[in-house]
Amino acid sequence: MTREQYILATQQNNLPRAENAQLYPVGIYGWRKRCLYFFVLLLLVTMIVNLAMTIWILKVMNFTVDGMGNLRVTKKGIRLEGISEFLLPLYVKEIHSRKDSPLVLQSDRNVTVNARNHMGQLTGQLTVGADAVEAQCKRFEVRASEDGRVLFSADEDEITIGAEKLKVTGTEGAVFGHSVETPHIRAEPSQDLRLESPTRSLIMEAPRGVQVSAAAGDFKAACRKELHLQSTEGEIFLNADQIRLGNLPTGSFSSSSPSPSNSRQTVYELCVCPNGKLYLSPAGLGSTCQSSSNICLWS
Repeated sequence: MTREQYILATQQNNLPRAENAQLYPVGIYGWRKRCLYFFVLLLLVTMIVNLAMTIWILKVMNFTVDGMGNLRVTKKGIRLEGISEFLLPLYVKEIHSRKDSPLVLQSDRNVTVNARNHMGQLTGQLTVGADAVEAQCKRFEVRASEDGRVLFSADEDEITIGAEKLKVTGTEGAVFGHSVETPHIRAEPSQDLRLESPTRSLIMEAPRGVQVSAAAGDFKAACRKELHLQSTEGEIFLNADQIRLGNLPTGSFSSSSPSPSNSRQTVYELCVCPNGKLYLSPAGLGSTCQSSSNICLWS
């Protein structure tokens, strides 16, 4: 045994031992233990209530693996069935209805569809209200479903109608505030075509001529005052089997002229005044226009 081991052995034997050593218990006792059990029990009850509420919410909301209630999550997007109500704005890329049912958008006030660019600026707006349907955009188009042909288009400069036939069924017809340009105006079969200006004039102009024809009927031109036929450079040509001029004034012989015969006059001579007025004069052996020219004094 070495010296160090001997010294340590003798020192341990010489240490005094405590006869009355106090022992302290280890753990939680008393009111602390009761509080701990109470909090553990309260936590357990809270977990059970939360679990029950979670199961109830899953049951009521019809949560499944595919979605929630009428909302189904598919590979192509979200499928919503039945009536849905959106309280905040809805931002989507595309909306489709089922193949066997229509798509209905309903609101208590109006339905507004907005289109914006990448900067958030409004580029188009469609509003369906109680009084009107308003569309605000640079160009509005209506296309055919079969070939995509433009049926109606409108912008700031012009309005274009691409349908084969434009039909106006209103009792008052069509009212245009300015000029109308069209190559052809015709009425429906077995119907009359009428162009009327109730309070002003009706003017038809064409640089290369205006042609009015009635292939199977009469052509009538009536006015209250004067009817003017004017040609600045050409001539007025009347071509018909019979040309009648009704209600022409009849001139009378002057007192110095010989009196006509007592027989009924059936033949007259057509005379012209210097101002272009036409009148009839009873025919004789020679010209009687000079004898009955007093009618030119009345015009």
